Amino acid sequence: MIRLAGEDDLAFLAAHDRHIAAQELAHVVQAGRVYIAWEADAPVGWLRWGLFWDNTPFMNLLFVLPQARGQGVAAALVARWEADMHAQGYGVVMTSTASDEDAQGLYRHLGYRAVGGFLPEGEPYELMFAKRLDAQA
Repeated sequence: MIRLAGEDDLAFLAAHDRHIAAQELAHVVQAGRVYIAWEADAPVGWLRWGLFWDNTPFMNLLFVLPQARGQGVAAALVARWEADMHAQGYGVVMTSTASDEDAQGLYRHLGYRAVGGFLPEGEPYELMFAKRLDAQA
């Protein structure tokens, strides 16, 4: 089951999402910008998003716990998010991943295309991906 995260999910998310401060995590959950996947009455993954340029949905983080990987959880989270973004009138969504991460294969498989990138100081090259949603209508 995939649903928007709520206050009851904050303890789980805060314990596992080390990429965001607890106060900001509470803010994005309250704003409806975190989806959480559950299986057998336990959370197994989440998708956190924001707006790029204040007008384009951007998937900030997609994470599936190791024991649930390879079971379609990531694809289901992305599909739910994309459907909701399309329903809200957005025509394009974006994300990024480091060039040394396996996630780029998933994004390409889900129809995302590389649209550029940048080189953060001391980090691997960051690939930017975009996907048009209006073709899903």
